[in-house]
Amino acid sequence: MHGTEAPSAWVQRFGPLITPGGAVLDVASGHGRHSRWLAARGHPVTAIDRDPAAVASVAALGTGVRAIEADIENGAWPLPGDTFAGLVVTNYLWRPLLPTLLASVAPGGLLIYETFGTDHAAIGRPSRPDFLLQPGELLRVCAGWRVLAYEDGFLDGPPRFVQRIAARREDPAQPSPAEGRRL
Repeated sequence: MHGTEAPSAWVQRFGPLITPGGAVLDVASGHGRHSRWLAARGHPVTAIDRDPAAVASVAALGTGVRAIEADIENGAWPLPGDTFAGLVVTNYLWRPLLPTLLASVAPGGLLIYETFGTDHAAIGRPSRPDFLLQPGELLRVCAGWRVLAYEDGFLDGPPRFVQRIAARREDPAQPSPAEGRRL
């Protein structure tokens, strides 16, 4: 059943670094696998997707989750000026939206992003360059942020080429949190 799949291992690895109880935005949430996981950890979650069935599925999660149906590629951004302690994006890329997404992360907040890299075109879909990250693209997008982790390579189960980043938007008013460098 959609939405009951396990959250991305990347989200599970870095999700605990989101400020406890901090609001999280799940972009292109689908049926809510990440929304469910984050809400279960005490985060109020806002999930955005354009698919009415997916939004209804997320809305059914109940308390702590707000579902918004919006076409964020062709319509207005539904949350102007709102910021979040965490922002999660997986398996989605719309480059014109990247500045808006970064602006939606509050100072001190965490971006967790994972999607397909350009090499994925050789093994499956998506294969259009519009939907595939170029080498190092997430690092360039997050220039000036504190990059906690970055990967660009092949994963199996299912086979795919991905690029992913966990990056903190520095808060000039606060000292950097002690995240350590566990490798």
